[in-house]
Amino acid sequence: MFIRNAWYVAAWAHEVGSEPLPRTLLGEPVVLFRGESGKVGALEDRCAHRGLPLRFGTVTGDTLTCGYHGVVFDCSGKCASVPGQDRIPAAMAVRSFPIVEKDELIWIWMGEAQDADESKIVDYPFHGGATPWPHLTHTQHVKCDWKLMIGNLMDLTHLAYVHKGTIGGDPDAHTQAKFDIFPDENGVRFIRWLLNSMPPKLYVDAVGFQERVDRWMEFEFIAPSTVKQFTGALNTGEGAYEEGNREGGFALRVFHHVTPETEDSCLYFWSGANGYRMDEPQVTGQLFQGLKTTFAEDEAILEAQHASLKRRPSPVVATVHDKAVVHADRVIRQLMAQQSEADLRTATAAQAAV
Repeated sequence: MFIRNAWYVAAWAHEVGSEPLPRTLLGEPVVLFRGESGKVGALEDRCAHRGLPLRFGTVTGDTLTCGYHGVVFDCSGKCASVPGQDRIPAAMAVRSFPIVEKDELIWIWMGEAQDADESKIVDYPFHGGATPWPHLTHTQHVKCDWKLMIGNLMDLTHLAYVHKGTIGGDPDAHTQAKFDIFPDENGVRFIRWLLNSMPPKLYVDAVGFQERVDRWMEFEFIAPSTVKQFTGALNTGEGAYEEGNREGGFALRVFHHVTPETEDSCLYFWSGANGYRMDEPQVTGQLFQGLKTTFAEDEAILEAQHASLKRRPSPVVATVHDKAVVHADRVIRQLMAQQSEADLRTATAAQAAV
């Protein structure tokens, strides 16, 4: 099952234009489009007339015209016109989904529309708000359970093994890192310190480290699907750990969001922003390419892991490094239980109304 009563990223804002954009979100076919006024609509990808997916239609003004018989729907899913027919049947409508465009992202609510509270959407000012960083964005399709992606982001000891040539580094430094975790009811935040460690290739290429560094990895999981990352490094002795100094050296922010597509696949929306040499666009591009390589390595691992767990789900044994993974999983399970209760109430009410 999916947690429907939550905000998910449906697309990057630049992905949605005057051509219909089909996406499968939480197992449901959705079509996104941007009208002439700039308003974004999200409708069930199925015409109420003969069931053709609306992705085959065209955008006219602020409406979407079905590509089969020309039935027109507005952003609310209401039928605006039927060619050659004055009366519009009440049933000639399609489901629409609440949409919010914020921080270069298109957020969608797949649950009950009356419960869509915009104040619960994650803030990310580094995309263009009060504190923008130069960044590039990507949408990645991964054939795995979305929860595996969250788990991968919550345990960073895999960096030394999966990402040896990019952001990895010494395995001992990762497994012996100083690790502090700060859980709450909405997710978990943690910070890992790799003190007096050798910098990975990506860091050296970025700022030319020649000695050992003090390296931090600060992650925040906001349930059900968002992770904010702030990582960086300074030369050992420059006060990164002792004094909280974050000036100079290497600094990277990554926005991660994992939207379930099906039970066996997800859409991974991420951006990479550099906090060093910020006035050099080619540097942001180089960082982005390094991240693409890194996350492609994750994709291969996660898809293999998913296939293995489908074949044999247990046992899966936690280690000392899984503290953040365990808490994130607990929060997700609680949200799934709440969704089950909400679904039961809805079903009971519908049955009583019959």
